[in-house]
Amino acid sequence: MTSPRDLLAAARTALASANPSRESRRHITVVAAMSALGLAAVVALAPPPPPSAAEALHAYLEANAQKLTVPDAAAVASVARDTYSATPGIQTLAAGGTNYDWAKLVLVLGAFPMTESNVTVLTRWMRQENGADDWWNRNNPLNNGWGSGGGGGTGSYDSLVIAAENAAAALRANGGYSGIVEALDASAPTAQLEQAIWDSPWASGHYAYGGHWSYVPVPVVTSPSGTW
Repeated sequence: MTSPRDLLAAARTALASANPSRESRRHITVVAAMSALGLAAVVALAPPPPPSAAEALHAYLEANAQKLTVPDAAAVASVARDTYSATPGIQTLAAGGTNYDWAKLVLVLGAFPMTESNVTVLTRWMRQENGADDWWNRNNPLNNGWGSGGGGGTGSYDSLVIAAENAAAALRANGGYSGIVEALDASAPTAQLEQAIWDSPWASGHYAYGGHWSYVPVPVVTSPSGTW
């Protein structure tokens, strides 16, 4: 079978001949037509170019599309999230500078739970020792003799932070205060914790076992600059 290329070559040869006859011209016309048809057939039979990546992806998504139908009455799920809390540190409490901050600092340094009952009793205890308006007296709010240089609780500390460290250490280290420690660790009701304080050897008079104890709410009082 004659290829289109051979047909075109034959057509060019015929056209190149001088004074072609009518028959020759007819032959040339037929050859040219056949050549055009041959080229068209070759083009028609050529394979199409491969699809681009975007076209292939589009075709895949079209062929594999999925649909999700949600009923109008579907309930919306409620997601529960865990809560969290943070315990203030020494610098935060020192910056606050109040009697309540100092009570919380003792709890932090002694690894006791920072609960309302524990803070309430400690601030009451501080008031019984030094009063509410002068709770920072000698930088020794609980009149602690441990490390203060005053065996009867009359010593002083260089700062309220050091006083809190020594108060926490005395509670944890002195076996006579074990009842107070157990009550603080358990965040016991205020009455139980206070009874443990009265029963301990912290104060020689034992606060008259509650007779010298006030339950009036303790005011928030800030210590002077430089005490912390």
